[in-house]
Amino acid sequence: MPVIDPFFVEWSDRAPGLTRDLPRALELLRALGLDGDRPPVLGVVGSKGKGTTATTAAAVLASAGLRTVLATGPSFRSYRERVRVDGTSVTDAVLESLGTRIDRARRTLPSPEEAGGYLAPSGLFLVAALLHARDIGADVCVLEAGMGGHRDELRLIGPEVVAMGAIFAEHVGILGNTVTEIAREKTRVVGERTRALVRLPQAPEVAAAVDAALVEVTGGRVVAEVADPDRPGAEPPVGLRPPGLSAASGVLGTAAAARTLECLGHRPPDPERLHATLRTLRLPARLSRHPVPGAAGAEVIVDSAIDRVGVATALAHAHAVWGGVDHVLLCLPDHKDVSGAVGVLGDLPVTMVRLPEAHLRFEYAPPAHWGRADAEELSPARVAALGDRVLALGTVYFTGRMTEVLDVPTDRLFG
Repeated sequence: MPVIDPFFVEWSDRAPGLTRDLPRALELLRALGLDGDRPPVLGVVGSKGKGTTATTAAAVLASAGLRTVLATGPSFRSYRERVRVDGTSVTDAVLESLGTRIDRARRTLPSPEEAGGYLAPSGLFLVAALLHARDIGADVCVLEAGMGGHRDELRLIGPEVVAMGAIFAEHVGILGNTVTEIAREKTRVVGERTRALVRLPQAPEVAAAVDAALVEVTGGRVVAEVADPDRPGAEPPVGLRPPGLSAASGVLGTAAAARTLECLGHRPPDPERLHATLRTLRLPARLSRHPVPGAAGAEVIVDSAIDRVGVATALAHAHAVWGGVDHVLLCLPDHKDVSGAVGVLGDLPVTMVRLPEAHLRFEYAPPAHWGRADAEELSPARVAALGDRVLALGTVYFTGRMTEVLDVPTDRLFG
């Protein structure tokens, strides 16, 4: 059985009209004995930057001497990357064993047709991370939520600490019809186990929605704590923060990890050890810079920018690093801010890249001077032919493919 089958079988075979089934996910946790006996959890939610927040938090916890299991998604080059120990991906054998045990437990539950819902892949990878953490006696788990909060498996797991990134109008119409509804949905990942919620500064209406949801769910027991990147002395120092918009997520991850250590009764990490660990942090597809295989002097900066602000930030970063850009590869499906990206990129040479995923639409008519390409057509030679300074921007599904094209090492994120 292919290693990924247990994680995707119900999603792949789902009948029309079926939605993700949280009650069955809870039954799965119980069948695996994870509803009570499991390591403490730092959960990460937000509209953008969750992966950077979670990875930074895991690095901080590891620097304090805690054995840390990290779950993020989606993966770049391998599904093994969805579960990491102290920043390094598990092996194929470990992931296959976890999948087999999850599948065995899944088969004891009512079928998706009987229950009226399927087990979502993103939630099953969280379960796998939690299961592996218990297997190896990990001290703590850092789990990145999917798009949701209250409707996410992370809520069932019940994080002791929640890190909340910036909330904006991503997934409007799915998680809510307004940004305040989305904020409320994501806040409601908190539960009985939750002792702290650490968030980035938010728009006033978003902050108010978060506060109101915390009162509703916890009765005021948990009050939002703000990790402000502009506060003097905020960790990490500016020079150790991730570049661009990810810098704030680095601050949030550091603050949430420190709060987790406090909740667990551990001392904060030694600053020298903390900073040494953060210097090793590698964040693929977050303004990461890579040589093109077989093309001397050619480089690509890859970033998961999905809107006008992200594209402008990436373009400014490329100009600061290179002094200019020869070509831009842009992959934004229609539900992202394509018009905003067009406005920022102006007269630059751009190729609009399409992904093969059936649920994504690429019907936006780009400017006449833009080229078009399918993601499967990209190769080191084709990228190198675009120039020595290529900026690759877009959805994480695309930037993950770019790490494959460029043979980027993605198994170790820190340490």
